[in-house]
Amino acid sequence: MMNGKGLLLALAVVAGLAYPLSWGHELAPVAAIACKGLAVSLLALWCAVQARNFDGWLLTGMFALYAIADMALVESMTLGAIVFMAGHAAAIWLYLRNRRIGPTPSQKALGLLVMPATVMIAYALPADRGQAPGVALYALFVAAMAGTAWLSRFPRYRTGIGAMLFVASDLLIFARMGPFSSSHVVHFAIWYGYVAGQVLIAIGGVEGLRRRTDA
Repeated sequence: MMNGKGLLLALAVVAGLAYPLSWGHELAPVAAIACKGLAVSLLALWCAVQARNFDGWLLTGMFALYAIADMALVESMTLGAIVFMAGHAAAIWLYLRNRRIGPTPSQKALGLLVMPATVMIAYALPADRGQAPGVALYALFVAAMAGTAWLSRFPRYRTGIGAMLFVASDLLIFARMGPFSSSHVVHFAIWYGYVAGQVLIAIGGVEGLRRRTDA
């Protein structure tokens, strides 16, 4: 039988999968904001009920900031991006506090290369070149988050891959500002890539911290 913690995680996944069903409907502003932030808010709550130390609460705070950012995006892309950068800063802090000992050369190379590669690709994507510097600044934060996640002791096939999915989702957002501006499919790829990434990051974070506590 599923316990309360498992139910929270399942509800977060269902909320993430269901959110696109709200697209195209004239929702009240409060309802639109709540729908956008529900999945990651539930992930934050799932992390909170399992937090046992400072890093557990840092993980919770990171997801709380991401949830606030999701909701802020409904009203303001700029405000949402700023809050997301705060969430990335919290994530970077968490991952640096939990660095992997002795990463292989290939692991280290990917962790280090993701930042310049992401920033350069992001800068090149917007059709409006006036938006490119701001896009590159945001990309610096999300790429640093992904690079430090990859080089952390958290499970790479959960937290690491999840962070890379987060980067891919954001790059698709920037591509929507340029070469993919007329694509409707990309909206689904952005959202589901983002939600899958967040779920993997959360699972890997909780698992990694539990192992450390139990050790």
